[in-house]
Amino acid sequence: MKVFVTGVAGQLGHDVMNELNKRGYEGIGSDLASEYAGAQDGSAVTKMAYVSMDITDKEAAEHTLLEIKPDVVVHCAAWTAVDLAEDDDKVEKVRAINAGGTENIAKACKKLDCKMIYISTDYVFDGQGTKPWEPDCKDYKPLNVYGQTKLEGELAVSQNLEKYFIVRIAWVFGINGKNFIKTMLNVGKTHDTVRVVSDQVGTPTYTYDLARLLVDMAESEKYGYYHATNEGGYISWYDFTCEIYKQAGYTTKVMPVTTEEYGLSKAARPYNSRLDKSKLAEAGFEVLPTWQDALGRYLKEIEY
Repeated sequence: MKVFVTGVAGQLGHDVMNELNKRGYEGIGSDLASEYAGAQDGSAVTKMAYVSMDITDKEAAEHTLLEIKPDVVVHCAAWTAVDLAEDDDKVEKVRAINAGGTENIAKACKKLDCKMIYISTDYVFDGQGTKPWEPDCKDYKPLNVYGQTKLEGELAVSQNLEKYFIVRIAWVFGINGKNFIKTMLNVGKTHDTVRVVSDQVGTPTYTYDLARLLVDMAESEKYGYYHATNEGGYISWYDFTCEIYKQAGYTTKVMPVTTEEYGLSKAARPYNSRLDKSKLAEAGFEVLPTWQDALGRYLKEIEY
């Protein structure tokens, strides 16, 4: 199986390439930089094939994919700076990447008749209520530019292809790049007390575990919409921080605050990021381990 992975300089793309190598598949990574610019951690991704590609350039994306002829494309590339996406001078760029770039990939996949796995987000929903969002729910009401453009990306995939997986994730962390855990560890080093939002609820996703699931999907034909985060129950960012400090051996005090008390960010955030993952097991996929277990393994991986 030949798999083309976009966004390999990010957290998830990096781990997908490593998982492909582990299983003996041919992985070709791509990103904007002329050479691979992700974590130089000695992992397989640094030794595997890499091509520079701008997904917003339709002709270039199509030419690259038609030349490589992958069996599967795992589309991890995206604009993910949620607050920055709200700037008036950034909106069109964000849309060009998350919607236009995804459409370019989808149309190339259609010409190749290959599978496509698109990574989406809980932000396509409005984040209201307490009921977990089901993967086939079409009650879309994105709260911000990031969510809206990722939804447009979903539609570009579902309207152009039949052989697709749309996988929504949330609260992502991995070795390659910035994330909430790394931020809180750094803050906890220099502060006796930290204030963390307690009224936004969801579940973390460890890219190492998610990569395994995505390659499982690539091996299958169980197409459709899925939600994929680690198991272990729904928690707030406050709960998550308490567990991070507990496992890292920090004595930093964590104070719960509301979103309003914490202060407004440019982009509205969902209060309810609970994702119903039951469809994974129903389809025969192995669910991800608990987030508590994932956190422990991650802290060892980053040698904390």
